[in-house]
Amino acid sequence: MTRHSSLLLFAFLACCSTGNLVAAEKPNFVVIYCDDLGYGDIGCFGSQKHRTPNIDRLAKEGTRFTIFYVTAPVCTPSRSSLMTGCYPRRVNMHQDARGGWVLFPIAKKGLNPQEITVAEVLKQQGYATACIGKWHLGDQPQFLPHQQGFDEYFGTPYSNDMGVKQRRPQQNPPLPLMRNDTVIEAPVDQTTVTKRYAEEAVRFISENKDRPFFLYLPHTMPHNPVNSSPAFRGKSANGGYGDCVEEIDWATGEILKTLKKHKLDDNTLVIFTSDNGAASRWGGSNLPLRGFKRTTWEGGMRVCCVMRWTGHVPPDAVCDEVASTLDIMPTFAKLAGTNAPSDRIIDGKDIRPIILGEEGAKSPREAFYYYRVSQLQAVRSCKWKLHLARTQPGRGKKKKKPAKQPVQLYDLDADIGETKNVANDNLDVVKRLLTLAAKARIDLGDGSQAGKNQRKAGFVENPTPRRKPGKSTP
Repeated sequence: MTRHSSLLLFAFLACCSTGNLVAAEKPNFVVIYCDDLGYGDIGCFGSQKHRTPNIDRLAKEGTRFTIFYVTAPVCTPSRSSLMTGCYPRRVNMHQDARGGWVLFPIAKKGLNPQEITVAEVLKQQGYATACIGKWHLGDQPQFLPHQQGFDEYFGTPYSNDMGVKQRRPQQNPPLPLMRNDTVIEAPVDQTTVTKRYAEEAVRFISENKDRPFFLYLPHTMPHNPVNSSPAFRGKSANGGYGDCVEEIDWATGEILKTLKKHKLDDNTLVIFTSDNGAASRWGGSNLPLRGFKRTTWEGGMRVCCVMRWTGHVPPDAVCDEVASTLDIMPTFAKLAGTNAPSDRIIDGKDIRPIILGEEGAKSPREAFYYYRVSQLQAVRSCKWKLHLARTQPGRGKKKKKPAKQPVQLYDLDADIGETKNVANDNLDVVKRLLTLAAKARIDLGDGSQAGKNQRKAGFVENPTPRRKPGKSTP
């Protein structure tokens, strides 16, 4: 089935489905997606270092989701799940073409244009759509946001440490800032990106205030190298990292002020979260969780999350049900009066009941899977998390002998920091979670074992760099 025919089929099925839904004004959606922001990096999640009054107010007016997961401890695979509602292995975005963690500049690989993104789902429902910020799902023309359901794109195509002086310096072009398919600045002035993203977001909301819109704002910061504008530089109690976080809070405040100005608070669902946990250096905090970015400990994949929709999401509330960025696409689809695509497997669930705080609402997810690149490393079901037995490869120049890790079971309700292995006392739970892991291996794959329901990524044979401002991409 071609992409065009697939989208037509999806649109037809969506139209048919709306007859059973209660007619209502379509809500707007704003997703603010930070890069490497830790679980404990904002005030409402316990930070004592960062001043985040706007995000804290968002939480006071909405709900904190304390068990909210991304699907990978690094950015490319994590972002693919938010866009598609699928585990990264499902859409073959768990690694780059050479088996690396993430996509690099001039990548042959990208999110397959045959996939249907949340932006495309909403666009079919008449939404204006914009991606403002870091994309990182492929830098070739057919993989960019403008070709994946977004009316507008303003941002960088990959991480801010992938410029000409960093990471493969002989190959990388200057870090580009793009508008749609055109490079408008290279290298981008990283000290201004958060401020410029905020300005673009305010403009987009203002221009589309009279129609439903979807704003996806994946911040470049606080990914290292950290940068902030002069108004925030040197002002926090946590160095450059804290300066970044406080400028992101300011940017969030600008968006909230714009929604209020146009009287959109009661018709806009705002989600603030991160693409993975903070790194082990640079100043971020995942406390009280164990681990950091690049790990499948909770600190790598469990992220801070706040949702606000005035009059719909309970104010000053806490949700302790398991939820994930996987759930954004099917949930947004339902709220917009349609369904997620039915011609393919979607791993996300409709979590409207827990977002809206319905009495007795529970997570619809039987299991959540933790992948690190291609390897299935852990599975969670209810309060239990099982780290699977595996061999850790040796690291460093001396290539130390590989370390074998046994099965480890944690009760995350009682032990959020994953400190006490209770596998020997709960063998029946271990057996049940091993069965769930076996299902994932068959379905999604594990290591070199392919999953029977994996789909293909997009590929180009001769990728070209985005080098010069003022010229459209080839």
